[in-house]
Formats: sequence, structure tokens, C-alpha cells
Amino acid sequence: MSFIESILADYGLPAMFALIFLEYACFPVSSEIILPLAGLVGAGCGMPYAVLILISSAAGLGGTALTYGIGRAGGSPLLERTMRRFPSLERPILASYRTFGDHGKSAVFLSRIIPLCRTYIGFVAGAMKQPFGSYLFCSALGILLWNAVLTGLGYYCYQYRTLFFGYFDRYKKWILIFGSFLLLLFLLRKLTANRRKNEPHQE
Repeated sequence: MSFIESILADYGLPAMFALIFLEYACFPVSSEIILPLAGLVGAGCGMPYAVLILISSAAGLGGTALTYGIGRAGGSPLLERTMRRFPSLERPILASYRTFGDHGKSAVFLSRIIPLCRTYIGFVAGAMKQPFGSYLFCSALGILLWNAVLTGLGYYCYQYRTLFFGYFDRYKKWILIFGSFLLLLFLLRKLTANRRKNEPHQE
């Protein structure tokens, strides 16, 4: 996270636009990290909140338009090959298909707040041949809402940065211990689930 924060602090608006574009274009950049940091940096630079939302949403629309174009060009066969080659992507892509099948065009808006579907709905909407204008409109609504919440969180919290980092510095040892404990619990649960999955079923 500090690496992303340093990029935003050093390169400002172009870096913010590029990182948000990449996140919406399905690159491994978490919006839950990048958008609040963009809000913090924007507040620190004195950027009006409305301008921050417009810029971040334009970057998001650019990224998601790219995924739509790839899905439109490659269709369902491309997504099927992708799932076979990268099994970890099967779950979010299938979840996006289900969401699109259940809600149609409105799925593009709804998926922006569904973690598994957020990034991959563009590929699915393109593969399902949703009209591009309709896709952009529904995407814009969802992206505006999502970006407003997450960038607003960072933008609002900027005024409390001194207090936050003061408490963090004071209790960082306990935060590290607690975080390590949660990570250990997560790994144990994952290991147990995989072991049960691999156990032969008894008739």
C-alpha cells in the first residue's frame, strides 16, 4: 500500500488516472486500496471533491470499456478459454454470467458493488453483445456511486490523518500481532477446507 501511496504522491493526477484505469481494466490493483488513497492525495493537493469523482470515474469508464471491447471481440469462447487456463477466474466470471442472466442490463450497474462481479462484468456484457451505449450508461452510474463512496472515505479522513497515524504508531505492535493472528486463522480455515475437499467421499 505504501508503494501505491508513494506513486500517487509523486506523480499526482496522471498516476491516479492510470491506476484506476488499470483496476477497472482487470489488472491486479484493488479499488478498495487505490480509491481511498486517491481521495487522501486529492484532498492533500486541494483538489475539489467533485473534480476527483469526475476524474476517477472517467478512468474507470476507460478501463471498463477496454474489458467490454475484449469481451465483444472474443465472445464466450474467449472467456471459456480464459477459465480453463486460469481456474481462479472461473468463479468471478461465472458469477458475472449469473448476475447478467438474472438482471440483464441493470446487472452492469449492480455488479459495481458486488466484489466477485465488479471487474469481470465488462467481459461478460461484451460477450453477451449488450449495446455499447447502454453498457457505458449503466457502468457510469455504478462507477460514480462506487468511486464516490471510496474516494469520499479517503477525502474525508484526510483531516484526521495526524490523529490516525499517531494512534497507529503508538499501537502498531499490537496491530501487527492482531493482524498476524487473523492471517493465521484464515490460512488454517483455508487449509482445513482444502483438506476436506480432497478427502474421498464415503458411500
